[in-house]
Amino acid sequence: DAGGLGPELAGIEADLVGRMRLREVLADPALAARLTPSMSLIEQLLRDKGNLSGVALANAKSLIRRYVDEVAEVLRTQVEKATVGELDRSVPPKRVFRNLDLDRTIWKNLTNWRPEEERLYVDRLYYRHTVRRTTPQRLIVVVDQSGSMVDSMVNCTVLASIFAGLPKVDVHLIAYDTRSIDLTPWVHDPFDVLLRTNLGGGNDGPVAMAMARPKIAEPKNTVMVWISDFYEFDRSQPLFEGIEAVHRSGVKFIPVGSVTSSGRQEVNPWFRERFKALGTPVVSGHVNKLVHELKTFLT
Repeated sequence: DAGGLGPELAGIEADLVGRMRLREVLADPALAARLTPSMSLIEQLLRDKGNLSGVALANAKSLIRRYVDEVAEVLRTQVEKATVGELDRSVPPKRVFRNLDLDRTIWKNLTNWRPEEERLYVDRLYYRHTVRRTTPQRLIVVVDQSGSMVDSMVNCTVLASIFAGLPKVDVHLIAYDTRSIDLTPWVHDPFDVLLRTNLGGGNDGPVAMAMARPKIAEPKNTVMVWISDFYEFDRSQPLFEGIEAVHRSGVKFIPVGSVTSSGRQEVNPWFRERFKALGTPVVSGHVNKLVHELKTFLT
């Protein structure tokens, strides 16, 4: 009975992937359909995507898309809980019935009450302000592509896409190893972004900073999120000096060591101490921490 294989296959899923090459599992539509998207599976798919083709590649993309959509649904709920900003009194209220402030209209026109007629003559209608004050904000997300950062990379690219969908938020996305790549044209689709990343290899933070700094137009209206374990070795001092200069200019700088659903990520103690002294402590732990940091600044 084919229907009875479901629980059995689900139980041996991890062993299946362990015993067979992942590519072979993906090439079999029946087996691929039984795989449950998870962070560990997504990491394997991202590492191996260059070796996939045909049905296997299509199934891999489907699994990545499913996982990205699941993460996006959870994170979008967190972002939507953000405060919506102060009312902008400089914008005249829209004169439509649903915005009519009835209590204020009556109060302001009380001098026109005619008791003998039992009638209130209204000289002016008053409306509620509904426009929220929104200042254009720029969010620059810089992602270390090293393999150890895959969990944070997935969460942060999804977050970047959600914030990119908010009004008055201009999102830029950069990924780097020993070179940097501007992924801003695809920022609205984290699936596309992830397919364009290359996990593993070395990293060169100053190269990424050289690409990120020109994107800062108004420092006071800019937040830069930098996702990395900050193991830069001989490039540590140049990178920190660049970060310090960005922070001093007025940019809100948020270093991210780990943004995961669970688990911890080791961050270079040399950077950790300096970020703390700078007043920009490393954000590590649950993704909600970064959501809170971002929504406080951007909304």
